Amino acid sequence: MNKAQLVEAIADKLGGRQQAADAVDAVLDAIVRATVAGDRVSVTGFGSFEKVDRPARYARNPQTGERVRVKKTSVPRFRAGQGFKDLVSGTKKLPKGGEVSVKKAPKGSLTGGASATVKKAAAKKATTAKKAAAKTAVAKKVVAKKATATAKKAAVKSTATAKKATAAAKKTTTAAKKATPAAKKTTAAAKKTAPAAKKVTAATKAPAKKTATRKATAKKTTARKK
Repeated sequence: MNKAQLVEAIADKLGGRQQAADAVDAVLDAIVRATVAGDRVSVTGFGSFEKVDRPARYARNPQTGERVRVKKTSVPRFRAGQGFKDLVSGTKKLPKGGEVSVKKAPKGSLTGGASATVKKAAAKKATTAKKAAAKTAVAKKVVAKKATATAKKAAVKSTATAKKATAAAKKTTTAAKKATPAAKKTTAAAKKTAPAAKKVTAATKAPAKKTATRKATAKKTTARKK
């Protein structure tokens, strides 16, 4: 049965060939559009249409037997419902007249799966929110770790600076202590040298006085002889 025959088969039930053709076109268009968009179109008791992704693979050319690489692609898939399977297998008998006994499809299942689309959109939003929250938590942890590391480095530097300052102060104190005995020794040596200098000065003055006395005596003697 082709499309034209299908239209003819349902024309009497829909009130004319044109109405049947429009109905068939509308149903097929809705199924194709929903499947291409990635939605699963399910007709209870009949089957479901869905989009399936096939990964890249290697296949063989049936004519030459050559191994050929097939690119990644997407294909439509139809899975028959249990009622359809039962009728085809003969588990259930197909009624002679009237319509096949198929359960009514849920509301919206033939219009592209609006409810499924809404659910997918909500799931995507929830996933995005979770990822954003996870990224924020990771960022906060990284910032906290960096701040802690910086604080530790600053504390280590401060401690090192304080230790250096203390060591310099100790060295200065030690040098001052060493310089004090040396100054005391210099002062003592100066005190010891002072008396010696006084003696030298006195000794120098004494011969000068004696020489002056001798000169005066020589003058008196000369005067008497005259």
